[in-house]
Amino acid sequence: MVLVFAERFDDELYRQAVAFARGLAPDDVHAVGIDDDGGYSPDGAASALVNLIRERGPSVVVAPGSERGNEVLAHVAAILDQPMAANCTTVTPGELLTLTRIRWGGSLLEEARLHGSPALLTVAPHAVAADPHGVDAELIPAAAGRVKVSERVTSTTAGVSLADADVVVSGGRGVGSTEGFAVIEELAALLNAAVGCSRAVTSAGWRPHTDQVGQTGTKIAPSLYIACGISGATQHMAGCKGAKKLLAINPDREASIFASADYAVFGDLHEVVPAISAEIRSKRDG
Repeated sequence: MVLVFAERFDDELYRQAVAFARGLAPDDVHAVGIDDDGGYSPDGAASALVNLIRERGPSVVVAPGSERGNEVLAHVAAILDQPMAANCTTVTPGELLTLTRIRWGGSLLEEARLHGSPALLTVAPHAVAADPHGVDAELIPAAAGRVKVSERVTSTTAGVSLADADVVVSGGRGVGSTEGFAVIEELAALLNAAVGCSRAVTSAGWRPHTDQVGQTGTKIAPSLYIACGISGATQHMAGCKGAKKLLAINPDREASIFASADYAVFGDLHEVVPAISAEIRSKRDG
């Protein structure tokens, strides 16, 4: 049996984990979520999951490669004194599972064999297509934990959610300032897109961290990603690698982002982006 840990049963990454698990046991996949209405506790969730693992005896435990999925399964591994493989993209069954997993923010793919029983692994976001069908699922109460989330502060953002947007328009250091994002926001509004940014932008204080695309920000998978004035650092590309098409706008022809781009525009974003917006408006008005 393969057991899938679900952060939420309606989550896209959970359904991707289910699809990954079906590759190991097509007809014997079960899912479990943790009821943490009293406040999220990573060690409390892990303890509840460990109790279920000891009761059911799965051969493999799979979790989404989200922040919470990785955190909970790391706690499970510590309790069971077993190794854990994070951010896996493929798996081959055998006496030991052979895995391919993402390392160094997406710049390295590692092939490894996973020891331990049960095998513990998380699935890299957007490494596989989500499973459209459901599996047997249950919700179990969290165990008592030493650390618990006592308060959540929800950011209020207008428009389209960055994680769910079909189109994302992002700006990098080349935007130049907080005010420089006006042209990015204008194009995003015309495309009904979300506005994103690079880590350099949040570090400069031009945009909030909630807008950051990257390994330490939000991982996205839009149909189109428009990167404006972004050089293409490894951690940023790890966050947008799920995009189906990438349009890069940068005056530096040697920028590393062009190696991953489907479409390239060599030019100043402050000229190119307003020109794109003007063309969109003229087509709509015409």
